[in-house]
Amino acid sequence: MRFHGYFRSSSAYRCRIAFNLKGIEYDFEQVHLKHGAQKDAAYKALNPQMLVPTLETDEGDRLIQSLAILEWLDETHPEPPILSRDPLTRARERGFAQVIACEIHPLQNLRVLKYLGQELGADADQTSAWLARWLGDGLEACEGLLAQTGAATSFCYGEQPGLADICLVPQVFSAQRFNVDISHLTRVNEIYNNCAALPAFEQAHPKNQPDFEP
Repeated sequence: MRFHGYFRSSSAYRCRIAFNLKGIEYDFEQVHLKHGAQKDAAYKALNPQMLVPTLETDEGDRLIQSLAILEWLDETHPEPPILSRDPLTRARERGFAQVIACEIHPLQNLRVLKYLGQELGADADQTSAWLARWLGDGLEACEGLLAQTGAATSFCYGEQPGLADICLVPQVFSAQRFNVDISHLTRVNEIYNNCAALPAFEQAHPKNQPDFEP
């Protein structure tokens, strides 16, 4: 399979973690977001939304949106699972993942930040305040959801990393990159550190990607 992504993309980061956890090999194709490669005609033909990631399966089918790709991976490569076999826990994992992928991440997206600066005239301080507000509030909600479980597990919903952890780690990385202080979020930071100690997560880190740029 061929995976189109970008080292700094949170959505692509999620997929890389899942590939590693499941031991899936793939060919990588860089889509340089800062250079506007996502708008090229050839890529737009693959993904009309002009975002990353895009996954081309071995059969030639094309999949977009990281959560859809993650669920497809879990259905076609079920071991180890990234979603619980228990329906209630599985729904909670999906809800946690959607808090990040649907509520937090879009507000830090490159195209949104460009719009703030280029179209609305936001300066660096205003953009930083925007990021601190929405990333901070979102990860505070994640902390609250983790507290509701009532269990001090190693990962979000148990002793094995799953969909929630796959989404949490790139979001914490983004908070660090944008200098958003989340040092008070005890469980979020504990789980992030537990994940970071695993090779699957470390190998998926942006700094370890072939298209990494300092």
